[in-house]
Amino acid sequence: MSNESSVAAAPGSPSHISHAPGSQPEVSKDTRRRVVTASFIGNFVEWFDYAVYGYLAGVISTVFFPESDRQTALLATFGVFAISFFVRPLGGFIWGHIGDKLGRKQALSLSIVLMSVATFCIALIPGYATIGVMAPILLLLVRVVQGFSAAGEYAGASAFLVEYAPANRRGLYAAVVPASTAAGLLLGSLLAALLSSVLTAEQLNEWGWRLPFLLAAPMGLIGRYIRTKLEDTPAFRELAAKDNAVKAPAFAMFRTYRKQLIIATGAVLLNAVGFYVILSYMPTYLSEELGFGATESFLATTIALASYIGFIFLTGMASDRFGRKRMLITASVLFMLLTVPAFMLLDTRNFLVIVLVQILLGGMLTLNDGTLPSFLAELFPTKVRYTGFAVSFNLSNALFGGTAPFMATLLIGMTHNQLAPGWYLVAAALVSLIAVLFATETSKKPLLQD
Repeated sequence: MSNESSVAAAPGSPSHISHAPGSQPEVSKDTRRRVVTASFIGNFVEWFDYAVYGYLAGVISTVFFPESDRQTALLATFGVFAISFFVRPLGGFIWGHIGDKLGRKQALSLSIVLMSVATFCIALIPGYATIGVMAPILLLLVRVVQGFSAAGEYAGASAFLVEYAPANRRGLYAAVVPASTAAGLLLGSLLAALLSSVLTAEQLNEWGWRLPFLLAAPMGLIGRYIRTKLEDTPAFRELAAKDNAVKAPAFAMFRTYRKQLIIATGAVLLNAVGFYVILSYMPTYLSEELGFGATESFLATTIALASYIGFIFLTGMASDRFGRKRMLITASVLFMLLTVPAFMLLDTRNFLVIVLVQILLGGMLTLNDGTLPSFLAELFPTKVRYTGFAVSFNLSNALFGGTAPFMATLLIGMTHNQLAPGWYLVAAALVSLIAVLFATETSKKPLLQD
């Protein structure tokens, strides 16, 4: 049965669900606004942390690793960044289990607490000069906790929004998730640029880099408070009312929805590599590989991020009108054709050209990112939606997303070719294209329930 049913979902209303088959959920505008706000804040906190870590990678490498070869220290910093992603598939299974068995709200309320506490703890870790090898070990442990908690955030927020959205606007609503991701990166970029410009190198290394991580605690508490005031989604409440929630969502997913899982994992690859190369690694690439000034690198990425946020809602709406497959295929083809020439233009070291190239790459990425959350959520039925989304998204990100800055740096070192990150993006786009070609169109159809 479809979950496109009439649901009394005003704040404080009971969980009882009355519905007419095929009708739309009756959800108040105020409820939907609070759903959007709750989904935005949690994802924002998560990616604010990842932004700060990526944009201050040069400083963090100096603080937490021995001062030897600079590229080795930078590789170690990105290595910690990558290792924290390896726990994300496990997190995807656990958060998916909680979200599909106990509810989306329960999983999202817990994940934001873990993320906020772990991010705050980074600011408290002494550097290598103070506690030696324990500094990178503690950094790694905290990053692993972050990776675990983050595994439930993107998938859960996307499922939450899609299940609350009107059927003809699921793409637009789900685009809030990548928009909040970019907003977190944007604030991280602005703070990194501000700190780099107003503090001396000594001040930044000693204490300045810690300031952004301290902001995670109050933001996380606000996000959790908002989430605890919401009911679970109409789709999950309908499932729970019929006592149809599966006992082991992961087993049900592997038993019945293996094809969807493979398609989803492949489709995520362009997002996984593209997001981290274009929106997280790029300032480091511009400054470390091309010799561009740190402040100018941050500024260029900040402008690109602002344009990305504007584009993402347009592509979300476009996916509602033209379909998910068409948007995802277009994104993959454009990346295959234009990425390497774009990276060649970056080498001009002209600020205006670099900004325009980053806006182009970011705009191309929004064609994928603005469509992907609704596509993945619609691919799986309600009873395994959280698990299917979380496992496929986190598996691809663990193998290729979190490792993207590390691989980009390593490939440049191995090939002595500054275009290596561009070719890496082309390969990711090809895999995503193949995966999406095997998918069926999911927009303009009722969400799968059973």
